[in-house]
Amino acid sequence: MNGLKADLVEVEKTREALVAGVAGEAEVLVCPPSTLIAAAADIARGSDLKIGGQNCHKNESGPHTGSISPGMLVDAGATYVILGHSERRADHHETNAAVKVKAVTAKAAGLTSIICVGETKEDRDLGRAHLVVRRQIQGSLPTDIDARQLVVAYEPIWAIGTGVTPSCADIAEMHAFMRKEVMALIPEGGDTIRLLYGGSVKPSNAAEILAVENVDGALVGGASLKSKDFMAIAAVYAKELSTAG
Repeated sequence: MNGLKADLVEVEKTREALVAGVAGEAEVLVCPPSTLIAAAADIARGSDLKIGGQNCHKNESGPHTGSISPGMLVDAGATYVILGHSERRADHHETNAAVKVKAVTAKAAGLTSIICVGETKEDRDLGRAHLVVRRQIQGSLPTDIDARQLVVAYEPIWAIGTGVTPSCADIAEMHAFMRKEVMALIPEGGDTIRLLYGGSVKPSNAAEILAVENVDGALVGGASLKSKDFMAIAAVYAKELSTAG
């Protein structure tokens, strides 16, 4: 729960940095709280900055007071939506099946879903990280979908907001595992689905993380609250893209 109207100045700074070419060929997406999506979309208009939602309801309409439908997000100017974030799974007891239904509804509305997966520290310590992530991928991802409308983000729960980051070897190993699982689930286009890493990404560690094979970008948390830090990460990825190209 971050973001008041006064914080839209950071979106304006991000737009200005994009127009100035700071992010190069990197795609930049900001997902503000639903109260700011329309205003953020207005700011982003005319630039390459994309706007997304942090969640949506599984239904497009109906008696669900307080909920936001995929169509409402689109109407406000969003093109992406984050689904299955670990905080949503924990706070609202969202299951893999519920996340999948949301993704199907989001697809019908024209949104690209960023589906989050990741294990707890206990899962990792007990050697269950692969099992947990496999179940989340198989249970949360819709299979009848254009690969361009789907992104998967690995967020080790024990690294979110803690300042603790997995080693690059651990990230590489998990992302390679995820790539294999996604391709098995979605044979057509599964190799092109972007895999993001999220978990204490900041300007100081972005270069080494974004250079890891099968890491196609970052799901940035705390560092996204200040445009200076956020765009520093985007600039790092832009450099990585230009080098890889």
